[in-house]
Amino acid sequence: MYVVELSGEPTGYSDKVVLEDVRLSIRAGERIALIGESGAGKTTLLKLIEKRASAPVALVPQELGLVRALTVFHNVYMGRLNRNSLVHNLRNLVWPARRDVEAVRLILERLRMEDKLYTPVGQLSGGQQQRTAVARALHSEGSLFLGDEPVSAVDDHQARALLATVAEAKETVVVALHERALALSFAQRIIGMKEGQIVFDSPADGLTPDDLDHLYVT
Repeated sequence: MYVVELSGEPTGYSDKVVLEDVRLSIRAGERIALIGESGAGKTTLLKLIEKRASAPVALVPQELGLVRALTVFHNVYMGRLNRNSLVHNLRNLVWPARRDVEAVRLILERLRMEDKLYTPVGQLSGGQQQRTAVARALHSEGSLFLGDEPVSAVDDHQARALLATVAEAKETVVVALHERALALSFAQRIIGMKEGQIVFDSPADGLTPDDLDHLYVT
């Protein structure tokens, strides 16, 4: 079953076309890494995938979208705001329900952040903020995980652990990654982008970082 099918429509911002003739199909259960230099169109493609997806989406945007004045609990809880009534959500601002606290705590334990449950996001390091955004996406009911450089602020060991947790929790994963070796170790399929086009689409098995060098050569 396909969760995304793109058939060549151009897309971009205002009157500027960023992607042209993008043709892409994504099956449920795939783990895909988008790679390419900055400005290649990875972020725009992720936004197009989100827009066209037939499955509910769990998103980690590049800007994270966290509320710095609120705690980690509240930011992660936002992943399921649409599941509850307005009254319940407002109540959780001042008096979090035990079941919601435990659900969020379980996710944070998997990311080794349970000790930050009630810490304001503004007091966290960049890597901890990124993990909070990942936790929010894991808490959402979206089966299609989309991440725009979701592990760029953590070290290699943490990045691999985070991506493994995401793969366990979400049926389908599409992430833009900077590190080619990390992409090859995590993904089943590599999609390379250059100047707003998909120029490489191949199974990851058997590839080496050197095979992807052409994506970074002007």
